[in-house]
Amino acid sequence: MMIDSARLTGFHRLLLRGSVGTAAVLAAALAMGPASWSPAFAQAAKPTVSVQPVTSVRLPDLPGKTLSMVRVSFPPGAVSDQHRHAGSVTAFILSGSVRSQITGGPAKVYHTGESFFEPPGVVHLVAENASSTEPAELLAVFVADDGATLTTSAQ
Repeated sequence: MMIDSARLTGFHRLLLRGSVGTAAVLAAALAMGPASWSPAFAQAAKPTVSVQPVTSVRLPDLPGKTLSMVRVSFPPGAVSDQHRHAGSVTAFILSGSVRSQITGGPAKVYHTGESFFEPPGVVHLVAENASSTEPAELLAVFVADDGATLTTSAQ
């Protein structure tokens, strides 16, 4: 069973639209010339994270809860906005290296084969590819209330 795209609102929907937005920003900056090449513009032009639903299934032994899996791809240098997740999340690094920091903890780089846990309600302050030259991917496994929006912006 696939995740209903209606559940991917907020942050993930922005991520899914990000590649088109980045191309438009780059085209506009080239048209406007060097005056538009400020640090703020450079941040906006960073590669975007993409999100692909893998599966979602209601847990029969935990009424009212759903397990969902999402593949998150970080192109080289990609950074996500601050966000929070519904329920509990475990992330497993499939490839590359991902820098992560949640409320109350230090930033840490996780490498292929490592995992980290995010308790319900914390803000994911940093989620970015630790490399500017190699892509990274992780598998996020959520246990959340049935019908919950998995990710929302913290801003």
